[in-house]
Amino acid sequence: MESELPEYRESHVRSFLKALSWRVLATTTTAIIAWFITGDVSTAIAIGSIEFIAKFFIYYGHERAWQLVPRGTIRHIVHPEKV
Repeated sequence: MESELPEYRESHVRSFLKALSWRVLATTTTAIIAWFITGDVSTAIAIGSIEFIAKFFIYYGHERAWQLVPRGTIRHIVHPEKV
């Protein structure tokens, strides 16, 4: 018998901090690639800036949307015999 996990929800602050830390890492990578391809630091920074802002909000929304899915739901869909 599988024990039920306690209901756990991440706070908005945790989702925000996760989005921020991931965006810093990912945007740095994007800017370096853009600089390598274009050879222009200004263009690389512009690309990185736009990418940071857009993807920050996309990631945060994605993270919050997953909070609407009860934990274990996917597991029960994939392995219904274990329910």
